[in-house]
Amino acid sequence: MSVFKLGLTGSIGTGKTTTAALFAKHGCPVWSADDAVHRLYAVGGGGAALLAGLVPLALKDGIVDRGLLKAAIAQDRSLLPKIEALVHPLVAQDRAAFLALYDSGIVVLDVPLLYETKLQSMMDAVLVVTAPPDVQRQRVLTRATMSAQDLELILSWQMPDQEKQKLADYIIETTTLERAEAAVIKLIESLRLHHA
Repeated sequence: MSVFKLGLTGSIGTGKTTTAALFAKHGCPVWSADDAVHRLYAVGGGGAALLAGLVPLALKDGIVDRGLLKAAIAQDRSLLPKIEALVHPLVAQDRAAFLALYDSGIVVLDVPLLYETKLQSMMDAVLVVTAPPDVQRQRVLTRATMSAQDLELILSWQMPDQEKQKLADYIIETTTLERAEAAVIKLIESLRLHHA
């Protein structure tokens, strides 16, 4: 069996991180685009040097401060594609290094902007996680770093949930952890059966 690349995506607050953790719990290696960006923005990650000329106000103590970066983008939306053009190639290198570690089995690639960055073509299948809008909003607004304004800004960058669902090979509704875990187990079993 060659490696089966399952793209995992969904809008903010729909349960991507929890679903990714469930795949890991049940034996599937998981790569996270957000974690790759966190590594880039940390000390020694190279992100600060990349962004120093473009958004110097987003740097604090030699690292990229995500809150300051988010504020800069909120003030000047034209920064986002410029930042992505600098950061995405390094994220792609990180993803390639992860994939090089595996030659069989199911690997999960957790990419919040999978469709927006047109990465679906490199996946064998795409899973969209979803939750009702009220649940999504409640999840996001309980985060200490998020406001209603932040949520609306992030949602404006993301493809609407309904459009993602239309493009998906699989959909998991994450209203409860139990429901999500049962769906993850069922999907893993199905993929192993059909792609072994």
